[in-house]
Amino acid sequence: MSKQIAGWIMDRNLRAFLELLSRYVDYAFDDTDWDTIETCVRDTDDEKSDGWYSYPLAGTSATLEVSFARSVGSEVMSVSVTGVETPELQLRTDTLLSAFASI
Repeated sequence: MSKQIAGWIMDRNLRAFLELLSRYVDYAFDDTDWDTIETCVRDTDDEKSDGWYSYPLAGTSATLEVSFARSVGSEVMSVSVTGVETPELQLRTDTLLSAFASI
């Protein structure tokens, strides 16, 4: 059963969050992915329904859709991950969100 996991992280941790999440689904996250995300996330706003940016992580073991938006005026990035189907991946995703919110 696919589950959505949402939370927030410090925006400086977005790349590390995505790199680790990509490893869990066997997706080869690289500089091209990051360049795209870094450019597209600049003008996001988590208070607007159309202010979010989504990016797929289509790995060999799962495909996740990661949506994120800045909390304007802060260093916080709101994050939502859909397509999380296994309990193990749910736990890992939730743990990453918790960890990157606190550092």
